[in-house]
Amino acid sequence: MTAAPLFPGFDGLMSLSRREGVDIRPTLLRVLTDLYVQASAHSADEERQFVELTSRLIDQVDDATRAAVRARLAIYPATPLEIMNKLGLRRAHPGQTVPLAPSIATAPPEAAPRVPTEAELRMASSLAMRPNDAAEISDMFFAANASERAQILHNLDETPLKASARIPAARAKRAIETLEMAAFAEDADSFALEIGEALILPARIATQVVNDPGGEPLACAARALDMPSAAFQRILMFLNPESGVSVHHVYRLSRLYDRLTERSALVMLAAWRGSTMAVTRAKYRAALYDDERNRARSAASQTRPAVQPGSAPIVRTGTDGSKR
Repeated sequence: MTAAPLFPGFDGLMSLSRREGVDIRPTLLRVLTDLYVQASAHSADEERQFVELTSRLIDQVDDATRAAVRARLAIYPATPLEIMNKLGLRRAHPGQTVPLAPSIATAPPEAAPRVPTEAELRMASSLAMRPNDAAEISDMFFAANASERAQILHNLDETPLKASARIPAARAKRAIETLEMAAFAEDADSFALEIGEALILPARIATQVVNDPGGEPLACAARALDMPSAAFQRILMFLNPESGVSVHHVYRLSRLYDRLTERSALVMLAAWRGSTMAVTRAKYRAALYDDERNRARSAASQTRPAVQPGSAPIVRTGTDGSKR
């Protein structure tokens, strides 16, 4: 029996980082490091998984990302020894509380980097997700805890993935009014129905977004509609009375909502839409595959009759009953 992965869905996102023209490996390394240093201690399996994933990414990212990760791990007391050696860090002396990094040699002057053109910037921000990649991002987000979700949303703002188009202002305004009325009436079903219609989401995803106990998916949906912060707070207090009476719950989501960018919410919306395509394709692909296999199996099991029609000799009898 194998242990559960420390970062569910991370191997699936690694496949996205290997696609030509899409390089989110710096973002993945930053997310992985931020999630790891949030805990003061880790089990042997967690440390092993961190070392395996980080070792693959450190040599494949730019210098700025490597320096940022190096700085985070330099002050983290539980950094694995293998990663410290890879980053050029050393263990602290008895009188020191954190590992110290050696001084960085002054790099020789280089030519100024080429500034990307406006067309290149537009292309970099419009790389669509494949359905399987979108499903990986969606599943990882729903499986994460509150702090991990906040970090994922923060890093989505820097990815080159294509975001969904903005919801038209008139449609968003009508949706916000309808959502507030449904929240005041504590009608979660009508609330989920309006979320699905406004954001073009299937009923399954819309219900999952509305009923999620953490509330971060609901914050993404509200930000995608450009909902005012005051309206979002009212919805939090009235839609679910059990959660609405929790001051900590409302305050935490309000702070998250104020920091959440529109681009992060729209990228997550694109992942939700793309994950639906992945589920649909997988469903019909499996059915077609089984049909072909069953047809081949049934054809192979059929045996050819020993005597084919028309191959037996014709026996004629005369009027007297004798054979001729």
